[in-house]
Amino acid sequence: MTGANDIVSFDPARPSVEVGRVRVDAGAVDAAVIAARAAFPAWSGRRPDDRADVLRSWAAVTVRHAERIAALLTRETGKTIAEARQEAALLADKVAVTLEERVRARIAGYQIPATATRSNDCSYRPFGVMAVIGPFNFPAHLPNGHWVPALYAGNTVIFKPSEKTPAVGALMAELMDEAGVPRGVFNMVQGRGDAAAALVAHADVEGVLFTGSWPVGRRIMEANLDRPGRMVALEMGGSNAAIVMDDADLRQAVIECVRCAFISTGQRCTCTRRIIVHQAIADRFITAFVECVRTLTVAPGDAEPAPFMGPLVSREARDATIAFQNECSARGERVLLAARAFGTGSAVDDTKQGEPSEGWFATPGVLLAPRFERATDREVFGPVVRIAVASDLNDAISQANTTDFGLAASVFTQQPAVIRAAMDRLRAGCININCGTAGASGKLPFGGLGRSGNLRPAGAAMIDSCAYPIASMIERGDAVTIPAGLTAPDRV
Repeated sequence: MTGANDIVSFDPARPSVEVGRVRVDAGAVDAAVIAARAAFPAWSGRRPDDRADVLRSWAAVTVRHAERIAALLTRETGKTIAEARQEAALLADKVAVTLEERVRARIAGYQIPATATRSNDCSYRPFGVMAVIGPFNFPAHLPNGHWVPALYAGNTVIFKPSEKTPAVGALMAELMDEAGVPRGVFNMVQGRGDAAAALVAHADVEGVLFTGSWPVGRRIMEANLDRPGRMVALEMGGSNAAIVMDDADLRQAVIECVRCAFISTGQRCTCTRRIIVHQAIADRFITAFVECVRTLTVAPGDAEPAPFMGPLVSREARDATIAFQNECSARGERVLLAARAFGTGSAVDDTKQGEPSEGWFATPGVLLAPRFERATDREVFGPVVRIAVASDLNDAISQANTTDFGLAASVFTQQPAVIRAAMDRLRAGCININCGTAGASGKLPFGGLGRSGNLRPAGAAMIDSCAYPIASMIERGDAVTIPAGLTAPDRV
């Protein structure tokens, strides 16, 4: 039986093909919170090693179903099957990283002796019920990066997947059951924005772990202004800059900048959005960059031979990408290579032979800006990149920092002094040298500054957002301090 309030997803490469259909229950949020609260005492009371064993079971299940997960990711998000397989593999990798001793030690507690019989102890306590709000672009990996450390720390979880990827969300819940996660410890709620809003503002939720856009993150912060004790960890977007200096290995810089600008069809928070190139090599770099971009293939993610880019996730995402390009052009930026929509609903009639006849596809676009200014900076979540020229390193760093975001940056150079300056002065949580902005090691902290988040929401440091410290002074003998002015009894 279907209802008018169902959430339905379609294959972005074949919009006539339905991928997932889920029922939306108005009472699901309250029911999930009740279940999570009921399960919390027993789950948090387990030994950490027992919780680790459950997570190892989850990892094993994801490995066993890796190809099924990958196939669904391609069908529901449009990403290439190669990227989908990488995402599926990251589910088990996150468990392995979380259970490394150096990560577990972050919430293991410690003791500092004070006197012969007294110590100063620090222990860690889970927050309780934690809401995990997932994005569409990595609908399995990114929420998994939140709930694995949250569960290890002893919290119970309510997962709200993106309404663009309900089938992946449903599969995650199904596999959690197969892994033997106790009932109520992991809960999944399907819904739209109203369900997410109800969840993040719920009085009985102790934490919110979010990956998504700045506008949504801002609403989550507003909903929790009167709850300063609630953990709110935000991992949001970026207007990420790559600086290419005059001594850079140009071939390396071109390939990395192309890869990171257009990987995942530009739908990664770490994608390169802006490239700042030194004036001495600007003509050579730009010519080579555009020619390299022209070679990128665009097709359904499961096509043979394998394409570099699949479709965007929706018609709205594709239209927003083309609209952004048009806005930049209207204010004077030069279109070096036009992003062009094709497929179903395309405004382009001259579809090239071999291009898909349906789907939310767009070719990659390249723009040349006079320079980067904060007033014209914003994140576009699609395959368009902007280039500007800098006169020197100071100018390049200044232009890179003219953004309200601060997630990722990269610098291509061979000079140690330039590397030191970049590490000291670029405002970003992730700064790469001679490799692009997209991608990050799960063994490192991940997050950004400004509208990119609050520095603690992902990577190896994610566990810091899943437990809070308790400070204790513990006397293990009969020592007692008798201050001046107090007469103590000899015996009691």
